[in-house]
Amino acid sequence: MKASDHFKTVLLLFLLSVLTNSYSQEPADSTRLWVIDTQDGNSFMGKVVDEDSTKIILLTEVYGVIQIPLSQIKAKSELRTSDVVEGELWFSNPHATRYFFGTNGYGLRKGEAYYQNTWILFNQVNYGITNYISLGGGIVPLFLFAGAPTPVFITPKVTVPIVKDKVNLGAGVLYAYVLGEEFGLGITYGALSFGNRDNNLTLGAGWAFADGEWATSPTLTLSGMTRVGRKTYLITENYYIGLSEESSLGIISLGGRSVQKRLAVDWGLVLPVGADIGSFVAIPWLGIAIPFGNTKY
Repeated sequence: MKASDHFKTVLLLFLLSVLTNSYSQEPADSTRLWVIDTQDGNSFMGKVVDEDSTKIILLTEVYGVIQIPLSQIKAKSELRTSDVVEGELWFSNPHATRYFFGTNGYGLRKGEAYYQNTWILFNQVNYGITNYISLGGGIVPLFLFAGAPTPVFITPKVTVPIVKDKVNLGAGVLYAYVLGEEFGLGITYGALSFGNRDNNLTLGAGWAFADGEWATSPTLTLSGMTRVGRKTYLITENYYIGLSEESSLGIISLGGRSVQKRLAVDWGLVLPVGADIGSFVAIPWLGIAIPFGNTKY
């Protein structure tokens, strides 16, 4: 069996798993749970019993009722009950609006931001202007290599919740300009996501353009992610690109995301497939994302 056939089989099983997880989770209820980070590096999870201008009284499962002076509080974040599994805090996905590279139908909340780096050279920052509008930009600093032409890009995005935490629609533009070559290119896209920020499946379509001319056929995407543990997600991101009436290119990727409190590490394999590719070895993928701004715990 060819490597591409193995990828396609695993991809099909993975997408079925995503669909199952996306709609099997119970919706989060309105119970107000909080995580309080203190200046000495500790974190306490529980319900706020009382709060005034000098202190917070927190009811925790492990330590009982504790009193924390406001002067010692570094951060206070509200949780949903779905963030707590068997009494253990599960970190929120710090990079929930994207897969490896492509975006989904969800957007950054107001004040949320992250820095993403892939293979050292690809750098971008995205910021939530409102709960429904975000703006990003980045650079591939090839000028470091003997002044080579350097791509810079912007990525505005708008999102619309159709059914909260179940169906979300996103639309945006990725526009890049190559400094030193005076050349512009990009893609306008739409993405429809089914599921929540932890488990979702996204169908997307976009029209590419370059130097003022538009592609004759759309680029189609099918991507998904599913949470399989406290710190681990599985991810797939796949493209169909019509190069011409006679030629097309497919890109299949499988991998995962490991998350910490303020860090996400993406890893996987990317396999180009198509009539003109022939035998091709999968390319490794490695990237990080660091959230900042108004981050959720």
